[in-house]
Amino acid sequence: MLNFAPFFKYEVYRVYENNKYLMFNFKSKKKMLQEKVGETAGVIWNVLNGTNGMTLKDIKSEAKKNDVKLLDKDAYLALGWLLRENKVEVVEDGKDLFIKLI
Repeated sequence: MLNFAPFFKYEVYRVYENNKYLMFNFKSKKKMLQEKVGETAGVIWNVLNGTNGMTLKDIKSEAKKNDVKLLDKDAYLALGWLLRENKVEVVEDGKDLFIKLI
């Protein structure tokens, strides 16, 4: 059972597990996730650049050709980022999403 105890002004937590304390820094995990989402958004933007748009399935297969594996959760987070920045337009295409650069 995990027992969280605040430490160092709520940024770092001590986690007690298996009779020892582990240090857990939630702030750095958030930063790592933001960097990963930003990198994934860059991959999606580069795949779409010079095209008239693609489905998410096609984007993932194009990225795979360049030895980049896009996980669904990362791709959706990156699409949200690109949508928020008004870089892409997304339309539902049956069960898939059709994405194109603006």
